[in-house]
Amino acid sequence: MEILWGVLAILVGAGILLVLFEFRVRQPDTLVLYEAKDKIGLRQGLFYPRHFSLLLKRAPHPIQLHIEGVAAGNLGVVVKLVGSVAPALDNLSALIRIGGWNSDAVARAAEQASIRLEGLVKEYAQQAEIQSLSSKGLSQYLESQTADFKQRFGLEVISLAVVSLDPADSDIAEALRQQEEARLMEQTEKLNNQARIAAARSKYQADEEIAAMEHELELKKLALQRERLAQEDALAQKRLEDELTRNRMRLAFEKEELDILKDNPELLILTPQAARLAEASQALKNARTVISLSPQDLAGTEWGELFQKLLQKAVEKQK
Repeated sequence: MEILWGVLAILVGAGILLVLFEFRVRQPDTLVLYEAKDKIGLRQGLFYPRHFSLLLKRAPHPIQLHIEGVAAGNLGVVVKLVGSVAPALDNLSALIRIGGWNSDAVARAAEQASIRLEGLVKEYAQQAEIQSLSSKGLSQYLESQTADFKQRFGLEVISLAVVSLDPADSDIAEALRQQEEARLMEQTEKLNNQARIAAARSKYQADEEIAAMEHELELKKLALQRERLAQEDALAQKRLEDELTRNRMRLAFEKEELDILKDNPELLILTPQAARLAEASQALKNARTVISLSPQDLAGTEWGELFQKLLQKAVEKQK
């Protein structure tokens, strides 16, 4: 019995040692792959058996390429690319097929992807003349062509940029630089001319609007002036009519006074004119008021007739 327990203890200890020797703890930045039934799977657990698993780094793998291509007309171009790729988690089988069951599978697959990128760059350069090539056009072309890298290489393109795209011949590069400079100068001049034309057009429209507004303002001023003159004419007409009415009333009143004095000549002494003559005679000592009237002055006038009637009545009373 003691021997059985001893053997059992030895087996348990050996099992524990075997587990400690075989199983490892998975790191957060590490992918743990396994193969089952000719398919590649990804372990999700915290522990894994190291002899039955493949470890791959999850971090992106950098790519740097210096490519010499030929444009139309057999003119050489030099292209520099930088980028990075990472394992495509949904297509690990393609990654193992290209890179092999090895911890350097990502680097090996990246080398194959770099070869494909070099071929794409040369293909793009051969499609157009050297002056038509551009970094932006090459970036767009590579972006459209690298969409199948996940299916072909098991890699996901994280980033890809064209650092430079220059002619291999320095003289051609200088000629293209001068051509681009001339194009930019011409475009700048066109833009400046368009800006001046736009400014002149804007000033013309502003002057036209200002002139129209000033003309409208003058018309309003003239309309207001005509309205004011019409009101002044109406007021003057009203004043004239009122003055004529007062004059007619004054004449009517004076005519009534004349009719009264004509019927009663003795009332002439009470007239304001006679009162003023009396006051003037009283203000001066020994002053006499002498009124000299010739027959010609009295003839044909109402006042002359009144004075004559008054004198005749006075004479008759004396007699």
